[in-house]
Order: sequence, then structure tokens, then C-alpha cells
Amino acid sequence: MILLHICCGPCSLYIIDYFREKQLSFVGYFYNPNIHPYKEFRQRIRALEEVQKIKDFEIIWDKEYGLRKFIGETFMYWDKPGKRCERCYFMRLKATVKKALEIKADAFTTTMIYSVHQNHELIKAIAEDLSYRYKVPFFYEDFRAGYKYGQEIAKSLNIYRQGYCGCIFSEEERYYKKRRKELLKELKNSKS
Repeated sequence: MILLHICCGPCSLYIIDYFREKQLSFVGYFYNPNIHPYKEFRQRIRALEEVQKIKDFEIIWDKEYGLRKFIGETFMYWDKPGKRCERCYFMRLKATVKKALEIKADAFTTTMIYSVHQNHELIKAIAEDLSYRYKVPFFYEDFRAGYKYGQEIAKSLNIYRQGYCGCIFSEEERYYKKRRKELLKELKNSKS
């Protein structure tokens, strides 16, 4: 049995179908203290609960809102996005490996390697390092090939799809980029 760390509902859809096609047994694991604000955290839980009902599979839930834990792990890197993401990936994958040991899973993996928006190679390297340290195999497959498929399924099922990774820093960056575009447009219009 594979313990599948799940960051959100849409990211799980393709991987669940993949596992079932390959006849691989799995259990989901929701542990995401990075998600902010609380309303977004709850929305992602609801979306994954919908996926769970539709796809009928088991999930081990950690529904504790972990903003303080996330900030404690990443604050010292507030101005270094790459290092901050590395700490976040490490924190979630380490919890996944420990849960895999606890439930005696044969391997672990994560939906984070499905996303075309995450640092795939860094996530893979961290997972492989944790696999070596804790002696739990890391099930690796480049799930990015199914990204478009998974997003289309989420859309067709009307599953909530978020616009950022979930952390307070990526939320800020999302709105900053949007505001920057608006300001550039205003500047362009004022020159005409």
C-alpha cells in the first residue's frame, strides 16, 4: 500500500486514476500546514472531501490549521522563496514519511510532483533523501504528464481549483502580480 500525500482535491484526481489503472493500493494523507488563510484551508478540505466521495477512497486527515507551524519552519527564509519552498516541501514530506512508518505503508508519494507549478526536481530530491533516511521507499512517477487531464476532470466535476500553492507568501505574490498588471495597464492607458 502506498501512502499518497495529497495537497488538494484537483491534484489527486489523475494520480488516483493512475493508481487504480495500475492496480496499486493506496491511502490518502492530508497534511498541509502551509495553506492560508483559514478560509482557503477549509475550502481545500471540502474539495478533497468531494473527491473522496466521488472516487471512494480512504484518507488520513490532519485538519489542524497549521499556520504557526508553517511560519515557524519558513519565517527565517521569508525573503528567499526557493529556500522557503524547500522547507515547506521538507516539512510536509517528513510528516508523510513518518505517517507511512506509523501505518506500515510499503511506500509513499505526493501529489506535489503532479503540479507543473512546483519545483519538481527539488520535491523529488527531498523525498528520495527522506526515503533513504527513514528506509521507506519513495514511489516516483512523473505525474506532470497528467496535469491537464486532472485539471479538466476537476473542472468537469466542479471541484474547487485554487489559484496559488496555498502559503501566505504565494498568496501575496499572486495579488502582487495581479496588481502590477493593473498598474502597467493604467500606465499604458495614461500615455495614450
